Amino acid sequence: METESEPYVRLATLRQLHRVVAELNTARSLADTLQTVVDGIVVGLGYELACVNLVRPDGDLVVAAFAGDPAAEALITGRVGSRASWERRLTMGENWDGLRFIPHTEGWVLMEDDVPQWHTDGPDPRFEDEWHPEDRLYAPMYASGGELLGVISVDRPRNGRRPGAWGREALQMYAFQAAIAISNARLRANMQRALVRLEREQQALRASEESFRQAFEYAPSGMAIAEMGGDQHGRLLRTNDALCRLLGRPASVLRRYSFSDLVHPEDIGTLLRTSAEGGRAELRLGRRDGTYVWVSLRNSVVADAADGPRFLLTHVEDIEERKRHELQLAHRASHDSLTGLPNSAELRARLGARLCRRPQSVRASAIEALDAAFEGRDGYDGHAAHGGHAAHAGHDGHPVGAEAGGAGEHGFQVDGPDRYPGADPFEFPGAPPAASDGPYDHHVHTVAPATDIDDGTKGLAVLFCDLDGFKSINDRFGHHTGDAVLIEVARRLTTGVRDGDTVARLGGDEFVVLADGLGAADAADLAVRLRNAIIPPIRVDGRAVRVGASFGIGWASCGMSADEVLRSADQRMYIEKRSRSKAHRRAG
Repeated sequence: METESEPYVRLATLRQLHRVVAELNTARSLADTLQTVVDGIVVGLGYELACVNLVRPDGDLVVAAFAGDPAAEALITGRVGSRASWERRLTMGENWDGLRFIPHTEGWVLMEDDVPQWHTDGPDPRFEDEWHPEDRLYAPMYASGGELLGVISVDRPRNGRRPGAWGREALQMYAFQAAIAISNARLRANMQRALVRLEREQQALRASEESFRQAFEYAPSGMAIAEMGGDQHGRLLRTNDALCRLLGRPASVLRRYSFSDLVHPEDIGTLLRTSAEGGRAELRLGRRDGTYVWVSLRNSVVADAADGPRFLLTHVEDIEERKRHELQLAHRASHDSLTGLPNSAELRARLGARLCRRPQSVRASAIEALDAAFEGRDGYDGHAAHGGHAAHAGHDGHPVGAEAGGAGEHGFQVDGPDRYPGADPFEFPGAPPAASDGPYDHHVHTVAPATDIDDGTKGLAVLFCDLDGFKSINDRFGHHTGDAVLIEVARRLTTGVRDGDTVARLGGDEFVVLADGLGAADAADLAVRLRNAIIPPIRVDGRAVRVGASFGIGWASCGMSADEVLRSADQRMYIEKRSRSKAHRRAG
């Protein structure tokens, strides 16, 4: 399913997982939800076959949904396996952090039990983690109270291998979300039946109201009833204990609020767009202690046939854990697992976000263009009128426009009308551009100092760092010591830069620092400080080791790609490394 060391594949898997998990919440019935669960495994998790064995009221498990093979689906769908046989399977084999794997070497004892199963003959595995046709992998699903809801069975990974740590975690998280979706589908079915009885069975109103009350009050997820229409639209009329516990507020206090009073300011637009029948949203609600919790809202309008809509029934599900998992997975896909620094892909993404494809040349500003156009006319001298462009100051007393080459104080330069052929030199900067890629395209260009001599230009410095003497430490003391050295070097680099700077691990013993708003002298000083921070001894298991560092300083500039910027800094690093003697470089 994945290559453990490839963050690109992990991120792609995360996107697929996010997509199939989102599909779980779109099914309208329990049957649709079950089928969506198995379809999601085949589409998003990389298995060719999947089925859901659902616990029946009598405790036995029935094959409720199947995906991947129509012939196998027709053979086993609807068949029942006893609870005792399933409990036996869930205690055999290997425990994979909640998953249960039974290799083919142990599964032969299960061939005669009453659990519906399919398998095909095949050769013995050629290598250790190759999947055998008689291997079995199960993902139990549990309700919030701990009782077993069902078991997901998967077979035939598309890559032909037993899933690694990443694949197991993805399947485990998917089973967790599937259990929530199945519980919610059952809850929605119960709520819909209760609401239908309230509307159609007037003579059984008391019994229906009691059924609704129990489903509402004892729901494992938060539930609320809000007023619709009038001056009090959206005010909470009734909340269950689960919602009160989730928000840390008693029901009497919640009746003073509406969801718009509790929602995070950034999510108010999302809430307003979902305040309708069938509306769904994931947003943050405020708790009593001032923190916010991620929830999933699902709205249903409870209508009266004569008077129209009466109130809004809202199901509030706590998804804080899922959001935390998503953030953790996203972080692992974009950060180095050893040092915690941004990895190569994240470094290129951050660097590429600052660059555009258009090279930035040094041109006059718009004011200079106007001065030049009118200069020499009767009674008018542009530079005399303005006191020279360099003297034209803003409200803070600093010059407006670029100095000596058009670069601003922080390495940015905005295009002037003479930057592009055919641009009107008399067009004012506030005029709208003729096209999206015209001279006023709102992109703040990144520029680089023209030479290594500090001329006052500020830019985005790229410091390429290669450790000296690291290989000898790895060879002499082992990878454990080498890893500890890399972790400490990452810490020292991070400590030595500003809060807004980026320190990334490019791979091996190579690091890159992105520091914006520096001049040539500033970048050179930063490289010296970081080198001096790395040189002191590093203690590992009572042993002191030393490494040195060679730095190459490159500059990011629009018109360059991220790879070109890194290659330039890398080349400068090797020039700097060769300029010093080997004895100077050795530190370990």
